[in-house]
Amino acid sequence: MKMKMKMKMRKSVLFLLLVTVVAPIVLYTDTLATYFTSSSSKTEFIEDVSTFTFGGDIRPLNVLPQESSSILEEPMGIVYSENSTQFLSNFSDASDGENAHVTRQLTEESMDGQTTISSTTSTNSSDNQSVVDENPIRQVTDMVHETQTGGRSSQETKSIGENGSWEVQTEAEKEMKSQDSKRTLGNGSADKETKHGRPYSQISGKDGAMEQAKSTTEKQNEQSILPDARVRHLKDQLIRGKVYLSLSATRNNPHFIRELRLRMKEVQRALGVATKDSELPRNAYEKLKAMELTLSKGKQIQDDCAAVAKKLRAMLHSTEEQLRVHKKQTLFLTHLTAKTLPKGLHCLPLRLSTEYFMLNSSQQHFPNEETLEDPKLYHYALFSDNILATAAVVNSTITHAKNPSSHVFHIVTDRLNYAAMKMWFLANPPGKATIQVQNVEEFTWLNSSYSPVLKQLGSPSMIDYYFKSRRVESDSNLKFRNPKYLSIMNHLRFYLPEIFPRLDKVLFLDDDIVVQKDLTPLWSLDLKGKEWRKQSITEVYHKWQNLNVDRLLWKLGTLPPGLITFWNNTYALDKSWHVLGLGYNPNIPQKEIERAAVVHYNGNLKPWLEIGIPKFRNYWAKFVNYDHIYMRECNISP
Repeated sequence: MKMKMKMKMRKSVLFLLLVTVVAPIVLYTDTLATYFTSSSSKTEFIEDVSTFTFGGDIRPLNVLPQESSSILEEPMGIVYSENSTQFLSNFSDASDGENAHVTRQLTEESMDGQTTISSTTSTNSSDNQSVVDENPIRQVTDMVHETQTGGRSSQETKSIGENGSWEVQTEAEKEMKSQDSKRTLGNGSADKETKHGRPYSQISGKDGAMEQAKSTTEKQNEQSILPDARVRHLKDQLIRGKVYLSLSATRNNPHFIRELRLRMKEVQRALGVATKDSELPRNAYEKLKAMELTLSKGKQIQDDCAAVAKKLRAMLHSTEEQLRVHKKQTLFLTHLTAKTLPKGLHCLPLRLSTEYFMLNSSQQHFPNEETLEDPKLYHYALFSDNILATAAVVNSTITHAKNPSSHVFHIVTDRLNYAAMKMWFLANPPGKATIQVQNVEEFTWLNSSYSPVLKQLGSPSMIDYYFKSRRVESDSNLKFRNPKYLSIMNHLRFYLPEIFPRLDKVLFLDDDIVVQKDLTPLWSLDLKGKEWRKQSITEVYHKWQNLNVDRLLWKLGTLPPGLITFWNNTYALDKSWHVLGLGYNPNIPQKEIERAAVVHYNGNLKPWLEIGIPKFRNYWAKFVNYDHIYMRECNISP
């Protein structure tokens, strides 16, 4: 009996133990069955373990409160993948009412602050059951997936493999896996993404901005690659070689110095005068690699970064000083070239003068002299000693004139070029237009007693400034030492009423311009009372010249006194009539030049000089007859 009683007690205890232990598990698993069976596949991994349905209520995990993605900053490159049993082991306390209430409140707050990943509700294809995708672990894994595929921040990235082990992926491997994942998304994984209502491309807010910024950065990095990199690399190698030649540690190694000098000669020979990679010889890359090996030896010999940096700073300082000296020399040579007559332009007036004096007196006159003072015609004034420049102005004006016979050109030059200027236009008459050439020495009324400028130009101080020997480096006003400032030809434009007393309107043209349109509409302009004689412009000019007798208001030239004299006494023309800067500014738009009536080569880079801007030269050169016998004899060519 006792034995039976003991057996029954054991069975009851065992039964009680089974009921106590197994029943909760059965209840637990039976409750979860409703969730697992609702998915389209029983073997599919649980996508969202933070929310489970109990009797129609959504109860979050009390140990995994959701965080907003703005807080999820680390870890970005390393994510631990855990299986479903680890998540379910923390679910046993979910029935606690207080904890569930607190957890639900935290979850709702974090859901309200969610800005990175858009929460969407999707319809299951099998039972149309709604599932909320707000799992924080999914957010982290998605961000890691995006980091691995789109925003690579390093050359190698650690990730979890398919078997749960760590993997180190190179850039090439990641690219291949990225392509595989894209193909998978286009095939088998499309249903999975649609089911959860979050397609791969549907990323809002911060993720989208990050991907866009990263793609933009990659594009900028591709565009920032310098052109002709091999030429730059060779030049950089020469600089590094010079550094090692001057360092004490490498100088004490004669074998290395001998090898380095040999490599530098090879690089210099390969580089030559090349400015583009396409201009380099075929063996340039071999020389580059050999030089790089030699430089690496120097780096091993001299590993003192402070010494190398000190030497580079010294080289930089020396280069900057050389640049400053070269800039000053360039400035001086530019001014010297601008005021020096080229050999061909010196030959031309001599050749023309010889021909002129061989003519008889009857052949030395121009036709149509009776029209020189006709106020009904269009009169132009040119004051120049440059025959070729004057010819280009006359030719361009007549070429674009609608009625060339109505145009009269009054040219005033100095005594030295008077015969040559006349001979050029006698040998090259400008069609039906009228030409007059005058010698400024014949203007007897223009003397030092009448003109303050002539008085100043003959003063001892002015002569001392121009002719006394001095160091060029000490003179800060090189441009004012141009001989044109000593000539009255430069100031002759302020005496137009005195030179042409019987004319009502005269259009003054500089000798460094080119006319591209008909200028006759200028004569029909209403100047609104701005006439030269009524404003007494010449007297105003004399007044300011007398005030500047000691050259304290301005040094030399006609621009400062001209601006002061004509202040508020001019009529403004439309800017399309006149384009400036072709003698110093290479960045003038071509459209502005082509639509302008007159283009002006003001500056030192005149089109008839070798230093002229090449792309602007043709606008001027097409109005010069280079086939003329005098041009060929003086070797003047485009």
